[in-house]
Amino acid sequence: MNLSSFIKINPADSVVVCLRPFKEGETITVDGKDIKVLQDTPAGHKVLINDTKEGENIIKYGYPIGHAREDLVAGSWVNENNLKTNLSGTLSYEYHPVNETLSIKKDNRTFKGYERKNGEVGVRNEIWIVPTVGCVNGIADRLAGMLEQETGLEGIDAVHSWHHNYGCSQLSEDHENTRKVLRDIVLHPNAGAVLVVGLGCENNQPDEFEKLLGDYDKERIKFMVVQKVQGDEVEEGMKILRSLYNIAKEDKRVDCPLSELRIGLKCGGSDGFSGITGNPLVGEFSDYVVAQGGTSILTEVPEMFGAETILMNRCKTPELFQETVDLVNDFKEYFLSHGEPVGENPSPGNKAGGISTLEDKALGCTQKCGRAPVSGVLGYADRLKVKGLNLLSAPGNDLVASTALAASGCQIVLFTTGRGTPFGTFIPTMKISTNSNLYKNKPNWIDFNAGELVEGTDMLTLVNKFIDKVIAVASGEKTCNEKNGYREISIFKNGVTL
Repeated sequence: MNLSSFIKINPADSVVVCLRPFKEGETITVDGKDIKVLQDTPAGHKVLINDTKEGENIIKYGYPIGHAREDLVAGSWVNENNLKTNLSGTLSYEYHPVNETLSIKKDNRTFKGYERKNGEVGVRNEIWIVPTVGCVNGIADRLAGMLEQETGLEGIDAVHSWHHNYGCSQLSEDHENTRKVLRDIVLHPNAGAVLVVGLGCENNQPDEFEKLLGDYDKERIKFMVVQKVQGDEVEEGMKILRSLYNIAKEDKRVDCPLSELRIGLKCGGSDGFSGITGNPLVGEFSDYVVAQGGTSILTEVPEMFGAETILMNRCKTPELFQETVDLVNDFKEYFLSHGEPVGENPSPGNKAGGISTLEDKALGCTQKCGRAPVSGVLGYADRLKVKGLNLLSAPGNDLVASTALAASGCQIVLFTTGRGTPFGTFIPTMKISTNSNLYKNKPNWIDFNAGELVEGTDMLTLVNKFIDKVIAVASGEKTCNEKNGYREISIFKNGVTL
């Protein structure tokens, strides 16, 4: 990418994106035409390069990102005040398959992972305490702290309890979502051993929850129901945890092929650079890992609105196309059932960073999954079934979506951000800054800088550097969220709490 003061992303675009702040009266030359900037325009924001009538579409990434609210002239700062979304309700779609050949060679690189008994591979070897219900969160947290202090984490990567508010007083789908996400955590390959702690009277009965695990590794997954413990439940829990620790600490990293990587794709606190730097970089990596026989998973369904046809037409089969149509329209119906418009996005931070409509956001967001064909579609809390690029049902909320990616089986989440965020979910959550200022100002949050792409570094060079970084994280290098201890889960809720 050439170093410049603005970028026209697609030849068909009617806007350019400012790579630095522009002052009123400055002149930019686009396609041989001199255009005077009419207002002070921040970096990451859009300047119109064609006169546009009220109601006419404004084009970015080669697609409409909404229509003009009023007559606009070239040089205008285009933002949420003069641009309106085209999105409304659910739509009917037609399948026009696009099969793009990716010229990415398969190589023999490996990462150092943990091979599990069921054939899955983890990138961490941790001991987890998983409550079946929020009532035992305190016990779970106390046990985790005691084991960490007692062992000094010798031979393992971490001890953590995954407290949450649910497991009781929920009905139907909400209750099943909780049970399925907790199941997915218990079975996750990043855990070398797990203690499930139940209360005993909750809706999520431990005996029934155990059945949900299927044929699990009973040596490494243990249960404790505190109402049934005769005596001190903390003392009993520590006995179980010590035995689990003695097993897990013997695990060793071994060379694993990249085909065993399962990578979650997420963005949050996005800005006008997200669709220019961070998301395209992650998209290149997604294509790379799929070419190695591995897996990437894209979620944030509401942030597909306006770009969904691009994903639909990349589906390998008509059946996958229809599943993707249902994925999108079901989420639109969810919005509408609560009386909310489907275009109720982006956030205040997104707008301040240069994203003006949901289409603007979606066309940048979906670049995280590159150009590979869609091989699978997953419901919320479903576990991964097929390798390759998958789409996953979950909202855009950072904590909920990242938890869903981890629950599906991803070992790492790649999280691009232009505004910055410190959080992490229950797997390594690697932050990629879309601009260099964020990387410089928040080195304790950010793991990799994609902002170099507008400062003279070419994509191939940065992708190779990024591949090295992800492999290092998969092999044990801690992400910033892990170093800071910022790790949590959040389960999607839509119904009644009793």
